[in-house]
Amino acid sequence: MKGYMTRSAPPRADGTIEALRGLGYTTESALADLIDNSISAGAKRIDVDFHWNGGESWIAIGDDGHGMTDPELDQAMRLAERNPLVERSSSDLGRFGMGLKTASFSQCRRLTVASRRYRNSSCLRWDLDFLANEAGGDWLLLEGPDNGSRDRIASLDQKEHGTIVLWEVLDRIVSSGFKDQDFLDLIDRVERHLGMVFHRFLDGSGSSVELRVNGRKVRAWDPFLTWHPATWRSPEVPIGAAGWKVYARTHVLPHKDRMTDKEFLEAGGPDGWSSQQGFYVYRGRRLLVPGSWLGLGRGRSWSKDESHRLARIRLDIPNSSDTDWKIDIRKSTAHPPVRLRDQLTRLAEDARERARRVFLHRAQSNTSVGRSEEVAPVWISKDLTSGRKYLVDRSHPAVQPLLEREGDTAERVEAMLRVLEETIPVQRIWLDTAESGEQARAGFTSTPSSEVMQVLLVFYRNLITLKGMSPELARRQLLATEPFDLHPDLVASLPDEVSSHDPSGTTQ
Repeated sequence: MKGYMTRSAPPRADGTIEALRGLGYTTESALADLIDNSISAGAKRIDVDFHWNGGESWIAIGDDGHGMTDPELDQAMRLAERNPLVERSSSDLGRFGMGLKTASFSQCRRLTVASRRYRNSSCLRWDLDFLANEAGGDWLLLEGPDNGSRDRIASLDQKEHGTIVLWEVLDRIVSSGFKDQDFLDLIDRVERHLGMVFHRFLDGSGSSVELRVNGRKVRAWDPFLTWHPATWRSPEVPIGAAGWKVYARTHVLPHKDRMTDKEFLEAGGPDGWSSQQGFYVYRGRRLLVPGSWLGLGRGRSWSKDESHRLARIRLDIPNSSDTDWKIDIRKSTAHPPVRLRDQLTRLAEDARERARRVFLHRAQSNTSVGRSEEVAPVWISKDLTSGRKYLVDRSHPAVQPLLEREGDTAERVEAMLRVLEETIPVQRIWLDTAESGEQARAGFTSTPSSEVMQVLLVFYRNLITLKGMSPELARRQLLATEPFDLHPDLVASLPDEVSSHDPSGTTQ
């Protein structure tokens, strides 16, 4: 360059690669990065095979994609050979030209890639131990597999086209004390992760891929329970415009009471219910962020908490906006551009509020989210100068008749209510929920119908004998009263004629 004195300052291969090994990949995220390449190469079947042999264990990722010629493989094995700013196909899941190498180096010391195209095969290898012994620090690619490794890529010879990536010397996986059971646990973790990240390729909703781990098909994990009739979902809405446009769709998952134990366990996802809430950011249908509030919030960023765990928002962004969203090399983080934050925040606020209502109250139908606002609650909250208090609503049909009784009954009931209000274990309930992920049972959940009916009959008689309601009006009142609104079948079965009983249950 004119006017400048320059000198060449190439980095040493051994030191650079050792530094790149610390980018923070997990085994499952590293394998997902390699599968991105297979999908971009048009693969219809991808096999991930784990082979346990102690310190000699190895992992192979094979596909039936279009493969690479020798010059293409040479380019693919070089670091950052493609400029991430260059425009790419909308279906290209790559960006930095680093994933194959950095993901592999994070897990192993020997990376071999063999590819076949037009029935011609090529094979190149990075060996970190070889580079460490090179005094010059040169970037030296080795040709062909290591001695004794040829059988591990031999299956490629049976294909007309495809690629195999081989990881050997798994020093970041098979570390000191690592046992065969740990290897099996790792396989299970990888399978769950891949089923989550690529679920839109595995569920048949679009262009599909068959993904197998040790010969077993990976099952898609749908974070939105789109198949469940009680899942609430919004229409897909565009946010932003032109090159900034993204598409969002809100989902509020059903209350636990609307799911079987197995459904509830599976819906929690690989990281559990609380961790999996928030935005799910996709790029080319590939999941980047599996649940995060993306630093959004009013005043301070929202944290993940139990009351909003049912909110999950699908967000599709184009790969042309990687820079704007600050997508990292590992494709594991995303930060919304400033110009979209307000719209995304409003979208999330609505989702969080809907999810909170469902979390607090069991959904009544497939189309509603939370209890009807017309239902009379037992408990109400009130903000006082000393803080928020939870009070029993004195106008509730179960309470008001007792407060209207003659004698000292009203005084005694009022005293009992005050004791309940002053001793409600808010902190204990919050702590138990946070620690176990289970919320307190309410609304006669899991209570035998016979027991619910006993209580229901008491209040039914009260409405008829003390309030003078007709049986039909009394039933309508109960359907609009917490917690009996959760049991419409029992309310409907109440008889038209009831014996005259005292509210306490004794015959007059």
